Parts: sequence; structure tokens; C-alpha cells
Amino acid sequence: MTSKSPSEGSRPTSFFALLPRDRPTMGLKKNENDGPVCTFVKGGLTGFIEAIICYPTEFVKTQLQLQSKTNPEYTGMVDCAKQTVAKHGPTGLYRGALPLILGSSGKQAARWTGYETTANALKDEQGKLTIPKRMLAGACGGISEAIFAVTPIETLKTRVTDDMRRGTGNYSGSFDALVKILKNEGPAGLYMGLVPTIAKQATNQAVRFPVQFYAKQFLTGGDKSLDSNPIYNGVAGAFAGAVSVLATMPQDTVKTRMQGEEARKLYKSTLDCAMQIMQKEGPMFFYSGTWPRMIRVSLDVGITFAIFPIMGKLISFPY
Repeated sequence: MTSKSPSEGSRPTSFFALLPRDRPTMGLKKNENDGPVCTFVKGGLTGFIEAIICYPTEFVKTQLQLQSKTNPEYTGMVDCAKQTVAKHGPTGLYRGALPLILGSSGKQAARWTGYETTANALKDEQGKLTIPKRMLAGACGGISEAIFAVTPIETLKTRVTDDMRRGTGNYSGSFDALVKILKNEGPAGLYMGLVPTIAKQATNQAVRFPVQFYAKQFLTGGDKSLDSNPIYNGVAGAFAGAVSVLATMPQDTVKTRMQGEEARKLYKSTLDCAMQIMQKEGPMFFYSGTWPRMIRVSLDVGITFAIFPIMGKLISFPY
């Protein structure tokens, strides 16, 4: 009687079968004994860490979208980063970062609250969601974050970035820009580009949540014990982020133009902005800045899905 080798008659149940496995005690959802304050703190720390790591790529993406196609200042993302560092030092890549970094916690809170509230309402008797329902829940999360966090945050970031690019010296920093915009334009000044931002964020999350879920299912082979593993969650999240970029670059480009310093003078509406870009710069310009945004978003989504389970292991309190 011959014995089989360990490799015979068996197959790994997951793509990364040799990686360490975590028990399914903590996933992306909160622990059973966590209160809303605890969940907010974990989301805030996750967003804070993610924003600090990823902001330079967001800065470069914004610069590439704001430049003129007929007379471009940069040949690409590397050239943009090199010129920025040469003129302003490494900290130049963090110009306008403060509102985005501080606002990441609010964005995460709004996103997850919108998504989970809708998802819980749409689940069937077995607690499952179909793909369309998961996409709808994701879209609701995207709309929530667009209204409550993303639009005012990115307006500040874009205005400060555009001011530095143009050399107009209107703002000394993010807080100065906030005060001047509110004084001169009122609260509505922070909501320039709201429509394309809602379109972008709703599409983003409608794509990301189901893609991340099914990508993780593929990587883990459906093994529930790996649901909370940060490596699987991070890799699946990065893939979902890359897919969402391809689906939302036109909305993002229009949003960036609508939030620029000269937007009120140049464009009558979101539709007018999109039509002008199409007529003057062609359809491919809608995908300007795709690579830096894809790098930034893949890092963003991957880090978010990877860090949140780790926060769950480190932080837990019932209020």
C-alpha cells in the first residue's frame, strides 16, 4: 500500500494559499461590541493614513488635468513631479493636501454609512445581496460622500493647486482658500462641480464594492476564514480601484475643470464644460491624468480595505 504525497489529490482553495490565514472574527464590518464612535475613529484613522500616502499622486493628476493641451507645461506624471519638486521642494507635492487629508475621515464615514444602510435594507432573508443591489448600495455610498465630503474637499484642493500652477498667489494655503471662497462666493463656492462629482463617486462605489467583493471571492476561493485577511482585501481593493478609474475618468476630468479658478468665467454648466473639452481638446483628453489617478486610487482603495481590518484588531470599545 503506497501513501500519497501531500500534494496528491488536493488543491489549494485560494490563489494565495501559502499566505497566513486570519480567523473570521473581524472583517470590514465592525466588531459586535463596537459602538458608532469606535467605528468613526477606525474609519478616520484609515482615511488619514491612506490620504498621507496617496496625496502626491492626486496632486500630479490634478496638475495634468488643469494644463492646456495646446501648450502643456508637463510631458507626463514623472515630469510634473520633477518640476514641482525642483520649484517648490518635496512639500510642493502636498500643496492643498490639508483639506483632503483631514476630510478623508468624513469621506470614509459618509461612504460606509450610506453603503451599509442601503445594503442592510436590500439584503434578502439569507442576508445576501445580488450584484445589482450591491451596486445600488455602492452608488448610495458614493452619493453620500460626494455631498457631505468629497465636493467641498476637492474644490479646496483644486483651487489651491490651480492657484499654485498659475502663479496667481491668491491663497497662502488651504485654510486661507476656505475663508476667501466662503467670503467671496458663499457656501455654494465650495460646491462647484457637484453634479460631476456625484456622477463620479456614485459610479466609483457602484463599481468598487461589487468588484472588490467578487475579486476577493476569486482570490480566496470562497474561504470564509480569509475574509478579514488584509492582504486579500488590499489586493482585491486595488483591483477594484483600477477598474473604477476607467469607468469614471471623464466625470473626474469635468469635475476638475469645473472646480478650477477660472471655471465661473469659462463654463456655463457641467454640460457646457464637457462639450467644450470635447470640441477643443478631443475625447481622449477626458482620460488625461489616468495613470497617476489609477495609481492613486488603487493605492487608496487597496490601503483602505487592508487597513480597516487591522484597525479592528487594534481598536475596539462599545461606544
